[in-house]
Amino acid sequence: MLSPDIINGLLSELSFRASRSSGAGGQHVNKVSSRVELRFDVAGSSWLTDIQKSRIQEKLTSRITGQGELIIVSEKSRSQHQNKEDCIERFLELLHQALKPEKKRVPTRPSKSSRLKRLEKKKQHSFKKEQRRKPDI
Repeated sequence: MLSPDIINGLLSELSFRASRSSGAGGQHVNKVSSRVELRFDVAGSSWLTDIQKSRIQEKLTSRITGQGELIIVSEKSRSQHQNKEDCIERFLELLHQALKPEKKRVPTRPSKSSRLKRLEKKKQHSFKKEQRRKPDI
């Protein structure tokens, strides 16, 4: 969907921020900033068309801040470099999913056999309920 030139352009628009990761890890966690936060300004991107921007805004609403920034955080690894790569990978995957065109649903009718099965099941259910009634005397 996106050409390599556009991907490289989008990667140049990303901003990263490192901070200390949470969780277990002893002294290492307290000394090293391995958590990486990727920020991408969707509305301010010069590499995306207006249609692509609106589609991303629509599909990724829950991930976009009020200022229009897409934020992805990774703290999987103890390595800042690996976390940065993970953020970029997830960013590209999110864009790919958001920009993928949706398939049109082709309306279909129930087959004759499925209609007959449904009616037969209804008859069986009705008979079962009927059998539970008290007999008329």
